[in-house]
Amino acid sequence: MTDRARNGAFLAARLLMAAALLPTGIARALNVSGFAVTLAGAGLPAPNALATVAVIVQVFGPLALVLGVMPRITGLAMAGFVAAFAILLHPFWAFSGAAAVTERAFLLSDLGLAGAFLIYAMAGPGAWSWQGWRSGEAAPVRPRAKDPAKKAPARKAPVKRSGGRAPARAAA
Repeated sequence: MTDRARNGAFLAARLLMAAALLPTGIARALNVSGFAVTLAGAGLPAPNALATVAVIVQVFGPLALVLGVMPRITGLAMAGFVAAFAILLHPFWAFSGAAAVTERAFLLSDLGLAGAFLIYAMAGPGAWSWQGWRSGEAAPVRPRAKDPAKKAPARKAPVKRSGGRAPARAAA
């Protein structure tokens, strides 16, 4: 795989992982008290503080992910956040029937997203990121050096024109 394809895949993966959390984070930021009520209904302690921390992580984590800032810390923090909230908010064992199936699907999809964050933490963001730009990996692609065995075609000498004025154009 070429570097360009690899870096493009890393960028696409970062954008898709961020897209899984950022819209919900923005919606929760617009109604933190409603999210706190949801957390209180789940029986979690200090729902207001927990809701505030969750909103901060869910908004700024995906932004750091998109930019590729501190990939190890961001990836590990987001993996822990997603896994913890998946277990806290989707207890499928407390449901029966279709609700249990739905909650289990949500839990497993969130755990899969946590796995993607762990892969991001270990593999890094790629060259098309803040980290790649700072380390110089994202430098523009330079053309390859020419093979010295191949000679460049001979150039023709430029045609010299006689001095004097340039010919006047005919007026219409």
